[in-house]
Amino acid sequence: MLDASLDAIITIDAKGCIVEFSWAAERIFGHRRCDVLGRDLASIIIPLRFREMHHAGLRRIVETGQGAILDRRMELTALHADGHEFPVDLTITAIPHNGQSLFTGFLRDITERKRAEREQQDARQQIQLLLDSVAEGIYGVDINQNCTFVNNAFLRILGYQDASEVIGKHIHSLIHHSHEDGRAYPASECRMYRASATNQTIHADNEVFWRKDGTSFPVEYWSHPIIKDGVSVGAVATFFDISKRKETEAQIRNLAFYDPLTMLPNRRLLIDRLQQALVTNARNKRQAALLFIDLDNFKVINDTRGHDTGDLLLIEAATRLQECVRQGDTIARLGGDEFVVLLEDLDSSESTAAACTELIAEKILLVLRQPYFFNEQEYHSTASIGITLLRGAVMTADEMLRRADVGLYQAKAAGRNTLCFFDPALQALAVARVSMESDLRQAISVNPLPGSDPSGQEQFLLYYQPQVDSSGRLNGAEALLRWRHPERGMVPPSNFIPLAESTGLILPIGHWVLATACQQLANWATRPEMAPLTIAVNVSARQFSLPNFVEEVSSLIDYFGINPEKLKLEITESMLLDNVDDMITKMTALKAKGINFSLDDFGTGYSSLSYLKRLPLYQLKIDQSFVRDILIDPNDAAIAQTIVELSKNMGLSVIAEGVETEGQRDFLEKHGCHHYQGFFFSRPLPIEEFEVFAQQD
Repeated sequence: MLDASLDAIITIDAKGCIVEFSWAAERIFGHRRCDVLGRDLASIIIPLRFREMHHAGLRRIVETGQGAILDRRMELTALHADGHEFPVDLTITAIPHNGQSLFTGFLRDITERKRAEREQQDARQQIQLLLDSVAEGIYGVDINQNCTFVNNAFLRILGYQDASEVIGKHIHSLIHHSHEDGRAYPASECRMYRASATNQTIHADNEVFWRKDGTSFPVEYWSHPIIKDGVSVGAVATFFDISKRKETEAQIRNLAFYDPLTMLPNRRLLIDRLQQALVTNARNKRQAALLFIDLDNFKVINDTRGHDTGDLLLIEAATRLQECVRQGDTIARLGGDEFVVLLEDLDSSESTAAACTELIAEKILLVLRQPYFFNEQEYHSTASIGITLLRGAVMTADEMLRRADVGLYQAKAAGRNTLCFFDPALQALAVARVSMESDLRQAISVNPLPGSDPSGQEQFLLYYQPQVDSSGRLNGAEALLRWRHPERGMVPPSNFIPLAESTGLILPIGHWVLATACQQLANWATRPEMAPLTIAVNVSARQFSLPNFVEEVSSLIDYFGINPEKLKLEITESMLLDNVDDMITKMTALKAKGINFSLDDFGTGYSSLSYLKRLPLYQLKIDQSFVRDILIDPNDAAIAQTIVELSKNMGLSVIAEGVETEGQRDFLEKHGCHHYQGFFFSRPLPIEEFEVFAQQD
């Protein structure tokens, strides 16, 4: 049995002398059995430098009956008969024999194994050197996505100092794998996981990795599964930072699509966005507009002040243009001093879209004519603008540019520093609007405030529509603005109020209306038959949003010495959309002075009960759109009844406007509404006729 073993088996006695030497021992150590029996083991197979250690260990075993080396496998260096040393695996066992202990050692030559291990270690070192020599980051994971190895580039790119920081950790926690837009992949959806779980090679570009310090960077990487016996046991991936490439791509894109001087989109990008706008317009039926802008007499500045100054002016003009448009609009420079503005997603109504476009164009003209300051010198320039709307049949991008260019030519021909629409009808509308705005400003200038001397040229006046109760008794009036134009005659409020709102002229007009109503209340206070009447005044959102609105109203009340309870301010639901807290604060302050508030057009706008309960209201006003068909439309009837019930439950007064028939009045009275105004009682009247009406009451 001993001779059949491939391991060398050597037995020694307590003195260390060999008592058995197997055939395998002869082969491994080069000694014949007959030559070694009885000899000291250390003298023939243990290198000289280890012999004392051997004897000391043997003595310890004999003296104590135990030793740390018994029944434990260890690696030692052995001595061959020819003098060379070689590694062996050794296990020693104590065997009792005739009252004494014999020690048997089982030895195996592990020279080949150690050589293979060295070769494997050398191979690993060579592989690691190879991995560390490349610029790409390389890492491996097991089937659970735990990191198994990395190279130096991985550590350098991701900001780690040593591989011990990452080995064994989940790869997702190391790189925070995410999309280019920053949306993180869940750990279970990490692409590395897909590579190892599906046996697929994954290539990804424009992905985002995150460094140890929390900064991110774009990468391109490949992930390959590691297959063993047909089963994936992990994956290995390579990646590299493509930040420089992305920067280069961005620079190339800028050169291709942006003007290098102003960094605005160039003609190529403008055409692309214009074509997209045409498609979007065809889908959602909303208007778009194109503004062709040319700086007037720019060549003169270039020729007299130099091209450097001209470039500075172009850069400043581009900056000013960006301040005039919305974030989603496009400003492009076609070359020279020509700019184009593309306004998208305008109103579906052509007239409204045209009005909005005109306002923006007027703003552009205003900002471009402001002085320019370069090198401590002042320069002046104006602009001309041609405008076209995307209307009718779908046009091409080039056709829109041509139409806007025609409008620009018309603006130049009209004397520069102006705008022209390509469409004759819209151009006429714009001209009429400009003319009306000019006339409106003139009307404001010639209309003195109440209390000052009249000029005889006053154009604004107030009409008063009676407000009555269910018994027909007059209890107040709503003041309605009228414009008596010297040439146009009476201009309907629907024609000039929106213009006044959009231009800001509603502010001086609104102040005049408030002052005139207060003066009228002061006049009535001296007449017993008129003193009980109230006057309701409509207040615009822009007027109410003024920081000093409360002070403005308070000063008018004090100036005219009126009873504030006789003044009723009407606001609309649409005003609740903007800064409702500021609105409530102002209403509360005025309410404390005795002024009442009526919510006009209730039910047609932003009817929010959460806001309604917070408003210090006195009255709700049923809109005439519900009153008109109250007898024939069950929905209108139900809405009117609901408003009445809501007012009653909230302790508010309620009034219906637009009452034109006795049947409407009777229906409202039956359901609890006892205050009305409308043509059934009286149309709006000038002050003289209203006072006559009041006397008849």
